[in-house]
Amino acid sequence: MITISTPEAMFQLGVKIGSQLRAGDVLVLNGPLGAGKTLLTQGIGEALGITGITSPTFVISRIHKTGSSGVPLIHVDAYRLIQSENPIFSLDDLDLDSERENAITVIEWGGDLAARLSDERLEIFIDRTKEVREVSAVGHGSRWKNFSL
Repeated sequence: MITISTPEAMFQLGVKIGSQLRAGDVLVLNGPLGAGKTLLTQGIGEALGITGITSPTFVISRIHKTGSSGVPLIHVDAYRLIQSENPIFSLDDLDLDSERENAITVIEWGGDLAARLSDERLEIFIDRTKEVREVSAVGHGSRWKNFSL
Protein backbone atom coordinates (compact mmCIF):
# COMPACT_ATOMS: atom_id res chain seq x y z
CA MET A 1 0.00 0.00 0.00
CA ILE A 2 1.14 3.53 -0.73
CA THR A 3 -0.16 6.88 0.43
CA ILE A 4 -1.14 9.67 -1.93
CA SER A 5 -1.38 13.17 -0.47
CA THR A 6 -2.02 15.36 -3.54
CA PRO A 7 -3.91 15.18 -6.83
CA GLU A 8 -0.57 15.50 -8.63
CA ALA A 9 0.73 12.41 -6.83
CA MET A 10 -2.37 10.45 -7.91
CA PHE A 11 -1.79 11.54 -11.51
CA GLN A 12 1.88 10.52 -11.29
CA LEU A 13 0.89 7.12 -9.89
CA GLY A 14 -1.27 6.72 -12.99
CA VAL A 15 1.71 7.61 -15.19
CA LYS A 16 3.81 5.00 -13.37
CA ILE A 17 1.15 2.32 -13.78
CA GLY A 18 0.44 3.31 -17.38
CA SER A 19 4.08 2.93 -18.36
CA GLN A 20 3.84 -0.76 -17.42
CA LEU A 21 0.67 -1.57 -19.35
CA ARG A 22 0.22 -3.35 -22.65
CA ALA A 23 -2.64 -4.22 -24.99
CA GLY A 24 -5.14 -6.60 -23.41
CA ASP A 25 -4.59 -5.41 -19.84
CA VAL A 26 -7.66 -4.84 -17.66
CA LEU A 27 -7.58 -2.55 -14.63
CA VAL A 28 -10.41 -2.20 -12.15
CA LEU A 29 -10.44 0.95 -10.02
CA ASN A 30 -12.38 0.77 -6.77
CA GLY A 31 -13.01 3.67 -4.43
CA PRO A 32 -15.73 6.08 -3.36
CA LEU A 33 -16.82 9.17 -5.26
CA GLY A 34 -14.00 11.69 -5.36
CA ALA A 35 -11.29 9.14 -4.56
CA GLY A 36 -9.25 9.97 -7.66
CA LYS A 37 -10.17 7.16 -10.05
CA THR A 38 -10.51 9.42 -13.08
CA LEU A 39 -7.36 11.35 -12.17
CA LEU A 40 -5.48 8.04 -11.96
CA THR A 41 -6.88 7.16 -15.41
CA GLN A 42 -5.71 10.52 -16.76
CA GLY A 43 -2.20 9.66 -15.57
CA ILE A 44 -2.44 6.28 -17.29
CA GLY A 45 -3.52 8.11 -20.44
CA GLU A 46 -0.56 10.47 -20.13
CA ALA A 47 1.80 7.48 -20.12
CA LEU A 48 0.07 6.21 -23.28
CA GLY A 49 0.20 9.61 -24.98
CA ILE A 50 -3.58 10.06 -24.69
CA THR A 51 -5.06 13.35 -23.49
CA GLY A 52 -8.57 14.65 -22.95
CA ILE A 53 -9.69 11.90 -20.59
CA THR A 54 -12.79 12.81 -18.63
CA SER A 55 -15.14 10.75 -16.51
CA PRO A 56 -17.43 8.64 -18.71
CA THR A 57 -20.13 8.55 -16.01
CA PHE A 58 -22.95 9.60 -18.32
CA VAL A 59 -21.82 7.77 -21.46
CA ILE A 60 -20.63 4.73 -19.45
CA SER A 61 -17.83 3.84 -21.87
CA ARG A 62 -15.44 5.89 -23.96
CA ILE A 63 -12.73 4.65 -26.31
CA HIS A 64 -9.73 6.96 -26.60
CA LYS A 65 -7.92 6.34 -29.85
CA THR A 66 -4.27 5.52 -29.80
CA GLY A 67 -1.74 8.00 -28.54
CA SER A 68 2.02 7.78 -28.89
CA SER A 69 1.96 4.24 -27.47
CA GLY A 70 -0.16 2.97 -30.36
CA VAL A 71 -2.60 1.35 -27.91
CA PRO A 72 -6.15 2.67 -27.41
CA LEU A 73 -7.62 3.15 -23.95
CA ILE A 74 -11.14 1.96 -23.14
CA HIS A 75 -12.39 3.90 -20.12
CA VAL A 76 -15.54 2.56 -18.47
CA ASP A 77 -17.46 3.99 -15.55
CA ALA A 78 -19.75 1.24 -14.27
CA TYR A 79 -21.32 3.39 -11.55
CA ARG A 80 -24.52 3.92 -13.50
CA LEU A 81 -24.66 0.20 -14.29
CA ILE A 82 -24.49 -0.88 -10.66
CA GLN A 83 -27.01 1.81 -9.71
CA SER A 84 -29.38 0.86 -12.53
CA GLU A 85 -32.86 -0.37 -11.76
CA ASN A 86 -32.64 -2.50 -14.88
CA PRO A 87 -30.61 -5.59 -13.94
CA ILE A 88 -30.65 -6.77 -17.56
CA PHE A 89 -28.27 -4.00 -18.63
CA SER A 90 -24.75 -4.75 -17.44
CA LEU A 91 -21.09 -4.52 -18.31
CA ASP A 92 -21.58 -7.44 -20.72
CA ASP A 93 -23.87 -5.26 -22.84
CA LEU A 94 -21.04 -2.86 -23.64
CA ASP A 95 -19.41 -5.50 -25.89
CA LEU A 96 -15.95 -4.73 -24.61
CA ASP A 97 -14.58 -8.12 -25.68
CA SER A 98 -14.49 -7.04 -29.32
CA GLU A 99 -12.04 -4.20 -28.57
CA ARG A 100 -10.39 -5.33 -25.34
CA GLU A 101 -7.61 -7.54 -26.73
CA ASN A 102 -6.06 -4.64 -28.64
CA ALA A 103 -6.58 -1.98 -25.97
CA ILE A 104 -6.00 -1.21 -22.33
CA THR A 105 -9.28 -1.27 -20.41
CA VAL A 106 -9.77 0.76 -17.23
CA ILE A 107 -13.05 0.19 -15.39
CA GLU A 108 -14.13 2.50 -12.59
CA TRP A 109 -16.60 0.96 -10.14
CA GLY A 110 -16.09 -2.42 -11.82
CA GLY A 111 -16.05 -4.55 -8.69
CA ASP A 112 -17.47 -7.99 -9.25
CA LEU A 113 -18.67 -7.07 -12.74
CA ALA A 114 -15.12 -6.87 -14.09
CA ALA A 115 -14.23 -10.36 -12.90
CA ARG A 116 -16.41 -11.67 -15.71
CA LEU A 117 -14.35 -9.77 -18.27
CA SER A 118 -10.97 -11.23 -17.48
CA ASP A 119 -9.27 -13.62 -15.11
CA GLU A 120 -6.13 -11.55 -15.75
CA ARG A 121 -6.76 -8.15 -14.17
CA LEU A 122 -5.29 -5.64 -11.79
CA GLU A 123 -7.62 -4.29 -9.12
CA ILE A 124 -6.66 -0.99 -7.55
CA PHE A 125 -8.30 0.11 -4.32
CA ILE A 126 -8.34 3.74 -3.23
CA ASP A 127 -9.27 4.44 0.38
CA ARG A 128 -9.97 8.07 1.19
CA THR A 129 -11.24 7.70 4.75
CA LYS A 130 -8.13 9.48 6.03
CA GLU A 131 -6.60 12.82 5.10
CA VAL A 132 -4.34 11.04 2.60
CA ARG A 133 -5.48 8.41 0.16
CA GLU A 134 -4.22 4.89 0.63
CA VAL A 135 -3.82 2.98 -2.60
CA SER A 136 -3.31 -0.75 -2.85
CA ALA A 137 -3.35 -3.21 -5.73
CA VAL A 138 -4.28 -6.85 -6.07
CA GLY A 139 -3.27 -8.70 -9.21
CA HIS A 140 -5.25 -11.62 -10.56
CA GLY A 141 -3.55 -14.04 -12.92
CA SER A 142 0.03 -14.60 -13.99
CA ARG A 143 0.29 -11.24 -15.81
CA TRP A 144 0.18 -9.40 -12.48
CA LYS A 145 2.13 -11.89 -10.35
CA ASN A 146 5.05 -9.58 -9.58
CA PHE A 147 3.30 -6.22 -9.93
CA SER A 148 3.71 -3.66 -7.18
CA LEU A 149 2.83 -0.02 -6.85
